[in-house]
Amino acid sequence: MTQPIATAIAGSLPKPAWLAQPEKLWAPWQLSGETLAQAKVDAMRLAVDDQLRAGITVIGDGEQTRQHFVTTFIEHLDGVDFVNRKTVRIRDRYDAEVPMVVGPVSRKHSVFVEDARRLRLLTGGPIKFTLPGPMTMIDTLYDDHFKSREKLAWAFAEILNQEARELAEAGVDIVQFDEPAFNVFFDEVRDWGVKTLERAAEELPCKTAVHICYGYGIEANIKWKEGLGAEWRQYEQTFPLLAASRINQVSLECQNSRVPMELIGLLDGKEVMVGAIDVATNRIETPEEVAATLRRALQWVKPHRLIGCTNCGMVPLPRAVARGKLQALAAGAAIVRAELGWS
Repeated sequence: MTQPIATAIAGSLPKPAWLAQPEKLWAPWQLSGETLAQAKVDAMRLAVDDQLRAGITVIGDGEQTRQHFVTTFIEHLDGVDFVNRKTVRIRDRYDAEVPMVVGPVSRKHSVFVEDARRLRLLTGGPIKFTLPGPMTMIDTLYDDHFKSREKLAWAFAEILNQEARELAEAGVDIVQFDEPAFNVFFDEVRDWGVKTLERAAEELPCKTAVHICYGYGIEANIKWKEGLGAEWRQYEQTFPLLAASRINQVSLECQNSRVPMELIGLLDGKEVMVGAIDVATNRIETPEEVAATLRRALQWVKPHRLIGCTNCGMVPLPRAVARGKLQALAAGAAIVRAELGWS
């Protein structure tokens, strides 16, 4: 990052009502065929425009071409049956009907590279593209073939690395792997989770990031967080492992959470995405509230390594609320930049 106190979104933005049902995860598309394909392109342009108008400095596609941040990638892979589904427990939190792994998994062609090329044409600034991480992928499937979470994660790590290399070749500056499962399965994170993440990010010519959060602002996640106690210290178990890894950027959720800010100190040497926008409420933060969060983070991370971010994706929010939050994020970062002497 060349600009101090950069800003970015974690991943998703709300979709227009003409593309998918608003404020809903896994929302079905409203269109089909070539009309849907063009609508996805139009929605990405709108998502980019919202970020640019707000003043966000690292631009994402808002995941406008994806029905879900994990399954849309998986549905392009061989070895996964989307017809015969099984009910599984997602991150030990809620039940969902998910596809089945029925054979060796493989990727015959790129999944998101064309989207990345379109995104690259929409801005001359840095762009970020998100992929699901290996552990979160396996937690969103029923495995009827490998019979081993670790073996399946390694297989996905290989596939993700292939995709990430092509994204980098398309001009992506940061490839981010989403691993909310890192806040749940701590023994697996220690034993092989970080290793499979590093394999997914191996030898990329661009920066790499991992997004770890407490989930979308949906009822199941909100109830789970209510039982986490006065302090949310899950990051304390994963951050030392990530600090020793080759991943460049690491996220944490801060706004309206009970995460002790000093846990950033466990990420010495990394760029840190500080969640300064709460995605579990329709209330729009003030720029000063965002600035206050970023100021606190500066006690543990230098300005050129600090990225103001959203706690998680914003797809379940109303579009007007998401736009307001983008504006608050950018304005709050600008306040802190000015205080540090950068305009």
